Amino acid sequence: MSRARPRKARRSRYRVSYRLTRSVPAAIIAALLIVLVIGATLTYKRFDDFITATTGHHINPIGEVVQAVDPSPGTIAYKLKHGQRVNVLLLGRGGYENDAPYLTDSIMAISIDPVTNRVMMLSIPRDLVVHMNLQSDSNRIWTNKINAAYEVPYTNIICCVAKQYSGQNGGGMAAEHEVGKITGLTFDRFIAIDFKAFRDMVNALGGVDVCLSTNLDDPLYPDYANGYHPIHFKAGCQHLNGEQALEVARSRHAIQPQQSSDFGRAKRQQDIMQAIKQKATTVNGFAKAPQLLSALQKNINTDMSLTDMKAIYDWGKNLPDSSIIRIALTAPSGAADGNFLDSYNCGMGPAVSQLCADDQTFSMIHRYVASIFIDTKTLGEKAPVQFVNGATNFAGLDTRVTTMLDPTGLQLADPVAHRAQAQTVILDYSGGKFPLTTKWLQGFFGGTVVVATPSSPAPARGQQTYGVVVVLGHDFALRWLGE
Repeated sequence: MSRARPRKARRSRYRVSYRLTRSVPAAIIAALLIVLVIGATLTYKRFDDFITATTGHHINPIGEVVQAVDPSPGTIAYKLKHGQRVNVLLLGRGGYENDAPYLTDSIMAISIDPVTNRVMMLSIPRDLVVHMNLQSDSNRIWTNKINAAYEVPYTNIICCVAKQYSGQNGGGMAAEHEVGKITGLTFDRFIAIDFKAFRDMVNALGGVDVCLSTNLDDPLYPDYANGYHPIHFKAGCQHLNGEQALEVARSRHAIQPQQSSDFGRAKRQQDIMQAIKQKATTVNGFAKAPQLLSALQKNINTDMSLTDMKAIYDWGKNLPDSSIIRIALTAPSGAADGNFLDSYNCGMGPAVSQLCADDQTFSMIHRYVASIFIDTKTLGEKAPVQFVNGATNFAGLDTRVTTMLDPTGLQLADPVAHRAQAQTVILDYSGGKFPLTTKWLQGFFGGTVVVATPSSPAPARGQQTYGVVVVLGHDFALRWLGE
């Protein structure tokens, strides 16, 4: 029997965004890096004013020097020095110009692995529904979208908020708690920045140059009076001022499918951040340091210390672009395949737009996030891998798994359907040529490794008969759903 030829790798939809967004150096929000780079050009008092306004603490020169030389256990500098994973939560909120200033419409979990010198950038959609426990009575559950967690300490949206979520950093702590439940990560620090800071930062730089792959037409872009302000941008490269850059970054209802998807929006945001970084680190950008700090000072909040900031910057300043893994929690749509989420009523009412985790315990997401940094020796085998779906109780599971693992560096082919199978099986057609990959797949998916030939066991239609094939069984479908 002749071997089936490899099908085109299923990366076209996800990888377009991934490849274009992984060029963001250091993986930490551009605004923070800009502040770090330009801070040394300012007077001590000016920089101290900025640090005090954004963190609530003055610079302690002696303490900062001590921490830089011999950081305390548990600090970001210590973790990076001793090969421990560092997690930072990035939040983008509307600010006082919006009717809901504390809702965080952009949520990104950053995880830094100093052992493998890689960074994960995980986007969490604002519409993901979570059963939150932020009140003094931990048994009281408040069901809402994840973007509402940050606003809890600053509004009366719920009563009896627990003490640990009060004060200047209460919103960040609340968001860390709830995003941590979703991702399984324990966050070291958070950074929250509002739209005004973003817009003013671009204006302080004299605008930025951004290229669009297609036209961007959004008739439902919100104005500042609870109405709409239609926007139009032509395909190609163009110079944007602060308001225009904000429009390009925020647009959610473009008529062009490439621009209306979550992937399209993520690409635009990352392109703009890259443009900001490039502009800010030029000679002219450094000359605008005072204006940049003024733009950010009143509209960014973080619990990071100066030592934290410097440690991250020093670690990531020379990080190669290929070391950044860009992933997202998504639901299937017309524009892209999804992974862990679906769209239905999971607690907010039938008329509310909401996204719901297939596994309400988030266990599978935890497993995924914990396993994202696949060992480079395993990836170096370049094993051809394909997922086929034997779980007839879950149509499309093979596609979801392929979409999920696309950004990790595994060499994936298009998935196909298979006959019904109760237990997950890993078919090794290579004669043991890819032992590390096979071991990783078995560790993640479970199941038995079977030495296979092109004719035995009988392959599914369109299935590859070389490399490694994972036949997803009913058992894995149940784990995916948390059952």
